[in-house]
Amino acid sequence: MFAKKLILIALLVGMPLAAFANSNVDFSNVGGTLTGSNSGLSLAGSTLIAINGLNLGSLSFSTGSLMSGSTSMGGTFATGGSFTIVGNGSNGVPSGAIFSGTFSTPAVWTMVTLPNGSHNYTLTATVTGTWLNGATVSGATVQLSVNTGKGFFNGRTSLASGDTNIVVVPEPGSLTLLGTGLMGLAGVVRRKFAR
Repeated sequence: MFAKKLILIALLVGMPLAAFANSNVDFSNVGGTLTGSNSGLSLAGSTLIAINGLNLGSLSFSTGSLMSGSTSMGGTFATGGSFTIVGNGSNGVPSGAIFSGTFSTPAVWTMVTLPNGSHNYTLTATVTGTWLNGATVSGATVQLSVNTGKGFFNGRTSLASGDTNIVVVPEPGSLTLLGTGLMGLAGVVRRKFAR
């Protein structure tokens, strides 16, 4: 009977805590100026509008150089470059660099022609870098640019929106501390039920 209670308590305490072992942080940005050539794409002045529903800061990036295709019709940019998310210190968001990294996979630049003749361009890639606590993290980014005219991307356009999701894994020391705390709690519960 005691073993069943102990297992039940461990599950009730451990399951909610396990949900926080890996957490995703979602960043949304809007606006800014996207410039590009065969040397790569760069975004500047994009406003960070949400971090898991909180506001504000900025997001900027530069891809590696164009490996195949073209900037007007879609193509693939080399790994490398830079990708930076900066918080402005308001609404509980840290001030300064939250994420600083690079494109860890080639960035794919696709073009879709809409029925009205305008073009949507989307940049998708995986990013890897340093989180604000110094941990190495990775995630994915999707940046959408709508060229409102009927012409193709000609080296400069406004960014419509973007979304970046970073997976943050706690450092081993935190997990060890959590495990030690759970073992101590199990010992206290065991003594209580043993009486």
